[in-house]
Amino acid sequence: MEYIILIISLVGIVFGADFLVAGAVSIARKYKVSDFVIGAAIVGVGTSMPELVVSFIGALKGNADVAIGNVVGSNIFNVLGILGVTALFFPIAINKDNMKFEIPLCIGVSILLMIFAFNFFNGTPACIGRLDGVMLLIMFVGFMWYSFHRDKKNNTTIEEQTEEKTPIWLAIIKVLGGLAVLITSCDFFVDNAVLVAKSFGVSDAIISLTLIACGTSLPELAASVAAALKKNTQLALGNIIGSNIFNITLILGVSSQVMPLTSAGITYIDYIVMIAAAILTLLFGFKGKIGRLGGAFMFLCFIIYNIYLIN
Repeated sequence: MEYIILIISLVGIVFGADFLVAGAVSIARKYKVSDFVIGAAIVGVGTSMPELVVSFIGALKGNADVAIGNVVGSNIFNVLGILGVTALFFPIAINKDNMKFEIPLCIGVSILLMIFAFNFFNGTPACIGRLDGVMLLIMFVGFMWYSFHRDKKNNTTIEEQTEEKTPIWLAIIKVLGGLAVLITSCDFFVDNAVLVAKSFGVSDAIISLTLIACGTSLPELAASVAAALKKNTQLALGNIIGSNIFNITLILGVSSQVMPLTSAGITYIDYIVMIAAAILTLLFGFKGKIGRLGGAFMFLCFIIYNIYLIN
């Protein structure tokens, strides 16, 4: 029965992503907002909702391995897995603004998370405290404000190949409906995937870094592929980079207010892989795009990391 639910959930994720992206693109064209900002703000926040729910519930239940591992694992999967696979089929354009602000910020908050997690400031055992969480939440608000402020100041618009005729109310319904289908389908997928994994005796830390992380990142995968199919690779990039920033700043910021997050199951290697993945995006960005070769290398790194986890 679990396998049937997994298949149905995957179908729901695909259809939900298509509605979400279609609605987001319509809104972008209507209000002349750039692909990247729509991907980061609307699609990125929306597709990060499953991670928020899983990490928040993990914190409520006192399971910090799930709360932190879900974010770290999702960020690794987002970059190495999703961007890697997407770039294999659709080279992803990276502009100067991405190189100057969003990607360096993604690297910065990833490093900051590692500093907080291991409490380098006072040498105590790994802990993300409430004050750390407040700092992360402030960074989230700052990122959102700056993204829209810069977009408005530069008057950046997405490339309009055809006149947008979709009514705004219908576009909003598509976004909200797509998100609802995505999150619901994702919830069923994760629950049943965890049941299968636990039946094989897999630990919480490994489940959070792999199954839960990849499962809650399925909306990002579906949305990015759907965006790429519509030739909106900047939206796909914004979805991934935005999701990674939100995962750290918003999700762990909120979760740490429930209770300080301490986690022995997530090692420094996991954090280093997350940081290295973000740095790879910056390195490939100097060429102006992540091509098929770069995508293949990133996905290979993802496979190697998962082999390391299993062994």
